[in-house]
Amino acid sequence: MLIAPTEIRGVLLSAADRSLRSLLEGPGIVPAPGAADSITARIVEAAGFPAVYMTGFGATASRLGMPDIGLLSQTEMTEHARNMTRAVSIPVIADADTGYGGPSNIDRTVHEYLQAGVAAIHLEDQAVPKRCGQMSGVRLMDVDTSVKRLRCAVRARGSADLLIIGRTDALPAAGVEEAIRRARLYQEAGVDLVFVDGIKRIEELEAVAAAVEGPKAVSVVDGNETTALTAADLQDLGFRLAFYAVTALFTATRAVADALAHLKSAGTPAGGPPQHTYDEFSRLVGAEFHKDLDDRYGS
Repeated sequence: MLIAPTEIRGVLLSAADRSLRSLLEGPGIVPAPGAADSITARIVEAAGFPAVYMTGFGATASRLGMPDIGLLSQTEMTEHARNMTRAVSIPVIADADTGYGGPSNIDRTVHEYLQAGVAAIHLEDQAVPKRCGQMSGVRLMDVDTSVKRLRCAVRARGSADLLIIGRTDALPAAGVEEAIRRARLYQEAGVDLVFVDGIKRIEELEAVAAAVEGPKAVSVVDGNETTALTAADLQDLGFRLAFYAVTALFTATRAVADALAHLKSAGTPAGGPPQHTYDEFSRLVGAEFHKDLDDRYGS
């Protein structure tokens, strides 16, 4: 697939410079908008973002049209990740849910995501059945068990350049103090970053930022109070990686709903919401690359 070189702030980046590890070692926070599918990932890259987040919430919605309650299997998620990494040249950060089973499953999960070409995965500490961190009813696994599982993932990663993110969903289930305690324990387990999910209020975000030192990620979810904070604000608080998991998904589904409502009422797409033209969409999916292949080598 022919993909344009990545350019951030006017600087053309080499493949090495585009690695997630290199980006995180840079001076600024790394914003990673969520993508529910490969076409959205390409839009994220075309918009100039340095990384993309393969959201499990979005993957479940796009593949099944269902909520994020642990319905996708390991193989479905890693296939989704593989398609996404083929579509873009920027790093893909993937949701790996709870690791899909015991230690042997975690070991396989890490290797499957490595083969898929992702730059990082996050593993969470929810008890099965899991659910989206923004939903009510989250149940936690024992913290000692979770620490062992993260150590297993780090061991499975070995010397490969895959970042392991320890995610805790303790905030909505047990409060901010327990979330902070777990994040610190996960750091001691050897993960590369920690991620406290389920943050909805700025005071919760500030509490986590103040109490958890070292590299950490944050998820800013549309509709929550935290959207009042800019990427610069999050950087000042000490976060290195920011997920915007549902911004593109919620915008896209609203746009589709509006376009179809107009078509239903007007009987024509003319005059409806703004769209890509056919040529714009063709450029987005790289049609010119494939036309060139056919012109050169087709019969």
